[in-house]
Amino acid sequence: MRLKRSLYIGELNKNFIDREVIVSGWVLRRRDHGGVIFIDLRDKTGLLQVVFEEGIDPQIHDLADSIRIEYVISVKGKIRKRPPGMENPKIPTGDIELVASDVEILNTSKTPPFPLDEDISEVSEAIRLKYRYLEMRTLDGLKPFVFRHKVNQTIREFLNSQGFLEIETPYLTKSTPEGARDYLVPSRLYPGKFYALPQSPQLFKQILMVAGVDKYYQIVRCFRDEDLRADRQPEFTQLDMEMSFVEEKDVMQMVEELIAYLFEKTLGITLRTPFPVFSYETALRDYGTDRPDIRFDMKLKDISSIAKETSFKVFRSALDSGGIVKGLKAPSHFSRKELDDLTKFAQELGAKGLAWIKYTKTAASFEEKWSSPIVKFFEKSALEKLEEIFDTSDEKATFFFVADKEDIANLVLSELRKHLAQNLGLISEKTYSFVWIVDFPLFEWDDEEDRWISMHHPFTHPKEEDIEFLETDPAKVKSKAYDLVLNGIEIGGGSIRIHRRELQERIFKLLKITPEEAEEKFGFLLTALEYGAPPHGGIAFGLDRLIMLMLGKKSIREVIAFPKTQRAQCLLTGAPAEVKIEQILELHLLPGWEKKKEKS
Repeated sequence: MRLKRSLYIGELNKNFIDREVIVSGWVLRRRDHGGVIFIDLRDKTGLLQVVFEEGIDPQIHDLADSIRIEYVISVKGKIRKRPPGMENPKIPTGDIELVASDVEILNTSKTPPFPLDEDISEVSEAIRLKYRYLEMRTLDGLKPFVFRHKVNQTIREFLNSQGFLEIETPYLTKSTPEGARDYLVPSRLYPGKFYALPQSPQLFKQILMVAGVDKYYQIVRCFRDEDLRADRQPEFTQLDMEMSFVEEKDVMQMVEELIAYLFEKTLGITLRTPFPVFSYETALRDYGTDRPDIRFDMKLKDISSIAKETSFKVFRSALDSGGIVKGLKAPSHFSRKELDDLTKFAQELGAKGLAWIKYTKTAASFEEKWSSPIVKFFEKSALEKLEEIFDTSDEKATFFFVADKEDIANLVLSELRKHLAQNLGLISEKTYSFVWIVDFPLFEWDDEEDRWISMHHPFTHPKEEDIEFLETDPAKVKSKAYDLVLNGIEIGGGSIRIHRRELQERIFKLLKITPEEAEEKFGFLLTALEYGAPPHGGIAFGLDRLIMLMLGKKSIREVIAFPKTQRAQCLLTGAPAEVKIEQILELHLLPGWEKKKEKS
C-alpha cells in the first residue's frame, strides 16, 4: 500500500484546514462536474467529500476518473473549507473537504445488489442477510454493533468494580433433560456418544459457587434448537451472573444498579430505581401475562360476579363450565368494521368471540351511555357496577369482554391490550418501563407428559415456607425466582438455587426424574452439592433482546452481526450445509445407524 492512512475521517474538523492528510475508505458516491470529480468517501467513523480538480496531475485525474462506487481507495491531499453555500450540515465534516493530490485504488468492487447511500429498509431481509457485510458498510450500518460493543464494555466495567470474576465455561458439555432441545455434537473418539452445546452455563456457574468464586459473570454464547421468532435465535448471547450468600433482594438490587449504570453510560438515560415488583398472580390478574407492558394502563378486570347477574348466555355458559369473564376498557369508540376486525383478532388467539359495549360518559341519559347488542341482557345495577370497576373518566370508551377458561381469557386480553394500545398511540416508544415478576409457582402441570414440570428449571429453590407441600400439594409451592421485564418483553430471569443435595433429589423425584437418570445426567452437580455448597443465586439476561430494546429495533437480527433466519439458516454462508461422506463416517453417523442401534 503506497498511501497509508494517517487518520480516520471522523477525526477531521476545521482545525485540519491547510493540513495534508491521507484517508482511506470506500466510495459512497461519485459525481463528475465537467472535469472536476467529487467523491464521497466513507470509513467506519464518517463521511468526507474529496475533490479531484482539473489542475491535478493528469495521471492522477485519469485514475480518479476510473473510480466507481464501493471501490476501496486511499487519498492524499489538503483539507480546505468548503465554498460558501456548499456546506452540508447533515454530516460532521460538512464544512470541509479534501483537495486530492494523489490517489491509490486498493480494490475494485462489483455494483452492489442494493444502493448503499439510500434507506435500505425496503430491501428484502433475505437479500440484506445474504450481503450482510454490505448492509453493515452503509453509513449507519455499524451503529448497532458499535453500541453493542459499548454495552459489553460497560457491563464488564461495572461488574468488575463489584468484585465479579469473568470465567469461561465449556461449549462442549453434556445433554441434560428439562430444557429446550439441545444441539448435539457427535464424538469422533467415542462412537455413539455426543456432546451438547450449552443452552446456558447454569450447572457450571453453580459449581463455580461451590468452588468459592463468590461472584461470577460471563458474556456467553448459548444454543437452543427451537422454533424461532423475532426475539429468538438458535445461537444467542447471555449475560450470565451468579452470587453466593445471597437472597432474592440481593440479586435484584445488584441487577438494578447494573441496568441503571448501563443506561446512564450508553444512552444518557437516568432510570428510576427500585423497579416495581409484581407477584406472578398480580401480573396475571391485571395484565393477563407474566410479561406485562406497564407503559400504559388499561388493566384487565375480572367481572365474573357481574356476569352472573346478567342473562347473557355466553357469559353464563362460560361460568357454569368453570371459566371466567374478564374484560378491559379502551379509551375510544370503534367502527363496526374495527370491532369485527378485533373480534377476528381475538378468535385467532383462541377466543370463541369478543363481546363489547360502547360507553359515552356525557350521554343525555343513563340508558344512552351504553351501546351494544348485549346491553339488553344487563340490568341497570350490573352496568353501574361496570362503572365502579373500570375507570370511566374518559369521554368515550369501549369495554371488551372474553368469557372462557382463565388461561385463554388472559392470553386473548393480554394480546388485545397490547394491540389496542399500539393502534391508539398509547405507547411511548422512548419510554423504558422495567418491572420485576416474583413469586412464581415452582411447578406447572403438563397434560401431555402427565407430570409436573419446572416453571423455570429444576434447580430453582422453593420458598422455605412451602417446602413442606412438595409431596402433598405441589401446586401450592412458590419459587424463589424473579424475572425482569422491559416494555412487555422478558429480558432476564433468575432464581435462588437449591444448594443441598437432599432437597435437589426431592425435586427430581417430584419431576419423575428417576435416581438413575438423575445420577447419569446430574451426578456431577449432586456430588458437588455434598461438598459445602453455599446458598447462591443468579440471573441470566438475553443480551440480544436487551440491546434490541435499548436501540428501539423490532428484531434481534438487527443487532446480531451474522444472524440466522427464522428457519435457522445463515444466508451469508449457506449453513447448514452438507458435508463430505468421509466426515460422516469419521463420526460414525452411517445412514440408518439410529435404527441399527435400536435393534441392537
